[in-house]
Amino acid sequence: MIEQVLNRRNVMRAYRQVFANKGSAGVDGMPVKELYKYLTNNRERIESELRQGKYLPQAILGLEKLKSNGKTRLLGIPTVVDRLLQQAVGQVIAIKFEMEFEDYSYGFRPNRNAPKRY
Repeated sequence: MIEQVLNRRNVMRAYRQVFANKGSAGVDGMPVKELYKYLTNNRERIESELRQGKYLPQAILGLEKLKSNGKTRLLGIPTVVDRLLQQAVGQVIAIKFEMEFEDYSYGFRPNRNAPKRY
């Protein structure tokens, strides 16, 4: 499965999704707009670490977000590289499991919404 995850087409699709989602920088401070350049310079190292089982995701940046009721909620923000890898894995896994879902199962599935009830 790692070969499917690291397939360039899959990684570029994941990159486009992460780029479109924007989001904040993680603990490393790297913004999404610098991800492509970083991948260009570090792709081989990242792929090698993943294949050897040596890749370790970075720590999650904790950020408190104020809610409308005055309370706060803790958000965990991964680095953009880790988001890219999560997206790449998710894309491969989604295809594998899609066939096993029942037709009436809607939760967390792309382009699947429960029918509206009035």
